[in-house]
Amino acid sequence: MAQPQTSPSTESATHTVTFRKIGNSIGATFPKEIVEAAGIDEKSTWHVVQTADGLLLKKYDGDFEEAWAAYQGIKRQYGNVFRELAK
Repeated sequence: MAQPQTSPSTESATHTVTFRKIGNSIGATFPKEIVEAAGIDEKSTWHVVQTADGLLLKKYDGDFEEAWAAYQGIKRQYGNVFRELAK
């Protein structure tokens, strides 16, 4: 009987990441498979989120950052309206 196929996005694998001192900072070396699967290149930007389980890497979304900055600008002016709408 054939095994059901899982999409690559739902597969879970364990890889080792090596951390090294680079000047006054720490750098990480990721395995090639992870880099290729995630679409990481030397110019990509990622957010690092600290969670209860460890660190989570999320690809930087410039559109979201722009929208968030716009919201922050109008939130002061329309804060009461947003609070009422949230009810």
